[in-house]
Amino acid sequence: MTPIRFLLRLQSLFALAFALANPLPVLAQALGTDAAVVTTDQVRAELVAHAPDGIGPGKTVWVGLQFTHKPAWHTYWKNSGDSGLPTQLQWTLPEGVSAGAIAWPLPRKIPIGDLANYGYEGTVLLPVPLTIDKRFRPSPTGNLAIALEASWLVCKTECLPQDGRFTLQVPLESSTAGHTSAFEAAWAGAPTALTAAPGNRLDLDGQSIRLVVHGLPAAWQGRTLEFFPETAEVIATAAPWRQSWDGKAWNAQIPLSAQRSNSPAVMPVVLAYAGKGLRLELPVSGNWPQPSGVAPVSTALQAALTAPAVKSTPAVILGQGTAAGFWAALAGALIGGLILNLMPCVFPVLAIKLLGFARHADQRSAQRAGGIAYTAGVLLSFVALGLLLLGLRSAGESLGWGFQLQNPAVVAALAVLFTLIALNLVGVLRFGQVLPSRLAGLQLRHPLGDAFLTGVLAVAVASPCTAPFMGASLGLAVTLPAAQAIAIFAMLGLGLALPYLLASMFPAVARALPRPGAWMESLKRFLALPMFGTVVWLVWVLGQQSGIDGAGALLALLVALSFALWAFSLSGRSRIVAGGLSAAVLLALAWGLGPYVTTPAVLPRTLAAQGPWQEWAPGRVEQILATGRPVFVDFTAAWCVTCQLNKKTTLSNPEVLAGLARHDVALLRADWTRRDPAITAALQQLGRSGIPVYVLYQAGQAPLVMSEILTASDMRRALARL
Repeated sequence: MTPIRFLLRLQSLFALAFALANPLPVLAQALGTDAAVVTTDQVRAELVAHAPDGIGPGKTVWVGLQFTHKPAWHTYWKNSGDSGLPTQLQWTLPEGVSAGAIAWPLPRKIPIGDLANYGYEGTVLLPVPLTIDKRFRPSPTGNLAIALEASWLVCKTECLPQDGRFTLQVPLESSTAGHTSAFEAAWAGAPTALTAAPGNRLDLDGQSIRLVVHGLPAAWQGRTLEFFPETAEVIATAAPWRQSWDGKAWNAQIPLSAQRSNSPAVMPVVLAYAGKGLRLELPVSGNWPQPSGVAPVSTALQAALTAPAVKSTPAVILGQGTAAGFWAALAGALIGGLILNLMPCVFPVLAIKLLGFARHADQRSAQRAGGIAYTAGVLLSFVALGLLLLGLRSAGESLGWGFQLQNPAVVAALAVLFTLIALNLVGVLRFGQVLPSRLAGLQLRHPLGDAFLTGVLAVAVASPCTAPFMGASLGLAVTLPAAQAIAIFAMLGLGLALPYLLASMFPAVARALPRPGAWMESLKRFLALPMFGTVVWLVWVLGQQSGIDGAGALLALLVALSFALWAFSLSGRSRIVAGGLSAAVLLALAWGLGPYVTTPAVLPRTLAAQGPWQEWAPGRVEQILATGRPVFVDFTAAWCVTCQLNKKTTLSNPEVLAGLARHDVALLRADWTRRDPAITAALQQLGRSGIPVYVLYQAGQAPLVMSEILTASDMRRALARL
């Protein structure tokens, strides 16, 4: 087998293995997921229904959004407390069906530092009654069609705004859908009204309120009760307060909030004991005092409140229109795909394609067929990645373009693949030397399979390199219907493959190439250098994801792999001894690398905090803007070569840095090397799905999004707007 044929065979096998290693079963599961369920890394949200008496005029149907929180995460009650946001539900219902208010279950008080919130952990159902009148007509399927757009804030030490779209078809006959116990638990946990009793009052007493409540259950008397005001921003939620019993009357004195913004004439409150709640409305007696000051709010909780605000601010794209239509997005994807051929991350794979072109320079039919097969591999791979991205997003995953290189296992696998290719290019590795001749001589069923899988490999390393015109197109694609979105992904692939498709179709290109000869061996060895350079980059990326120990483990594995391949090229007893020893070492190192690629360490984001740059966090932009300073954000990742080039050139340019300092611009860096749903959400708010993304924020103005290939003139134009 010739070296070129071996190179194609090796690359084909690993491209196929890479494709099979991707979570295609997850895609199938995601595409078939019930639209009533949205799952994120923090919660599972499901739209459920309860109609034991069936559906018809005069009947009430109960529906609800059920949250199952991951440990330590929580969402919020109608009054979220010192910070946070209550869950919002927006229903789309047939004519004759109207939705009531949420029957909020009892919350729990969640202390966070010096503050406190009211919310839910574990599993909670937010039930809503639907009233049916005589105008109701069933859907064409004979059901009650329900659609819901929900938004919620989920917090732990950090806070993430999330939303979901849900649909549900409820049969007209008696249906509980297996959720009877959940609704019964929610109703049992919802506060009931306390009959008004003479003597119940709420008096203003300086900087506190004093409550007196009569008529509470006998079982509650003498017990310590919980207190939840339904009106937000009135009391000091986390402050200590006093309660006592005067016979059968419950008394409490609760301090007012220093940053009180509400002064209601009537305060609805909930008292609770042992999981049971009573709701009453107390008229306020007296005059509300002026707030005494402004209480501090923690950074994380302030970020939780301000993060959703960006969502409503449309971004301005520097040098582009304000909105990309579908046809403009198709054109942008085609141009972006063409530019991908110039990206440094793509060059090593394109070098293989150039060798193949030279090899078939005198075989016009083979060259044309190879160009078509390569194009098919690129197109189908981009479509498959697009389907995977859309499918996982529909299942609630927070992913963006280039997500595969956020997986340390994929990074390590690509490092192994490029090491093997480089070793073959320098002549260390020959397929026939390490495998039996019958296996070494196996061919794919069709000779065009090599060209097809070359396209697969090109997409695997090219997709993280976002080119100009791609950003807006991909950002729009993930919001469009599936058919239009996939058309954009396919057009991106066509742009990447188009130069080689055209070259394979026109004889002039083939005539311009030198005839095969000894020069190909020299070129082949030279092309090993970018392959080894790609390995260095991938090892560095893994180090950013899993730490220096992870990078070291991968390097040791690559050295052992090289030794093992050399050992199996020996003959006789030497091959048996050296091969067996190297294989054992290789297996041990592969086992040692496993923990670093399956459960990477939680590391500081080393790309973020460098020099004048600070780490980006949800709400950090809004906090700085509130002080009057503009903000520049660099959305970057270790695996994004374009990002690194921009960082080493434009963003290190003394003139650019001086301009930023002159305008007192705060510099934030959002490191997306490892998966980060908050960064993914921020990119989505800007209409982007991949990186690099560069944004300049100024108070009172829309964010300014700049080109992915950032230049000093781009920065000067942006700063001139300040």
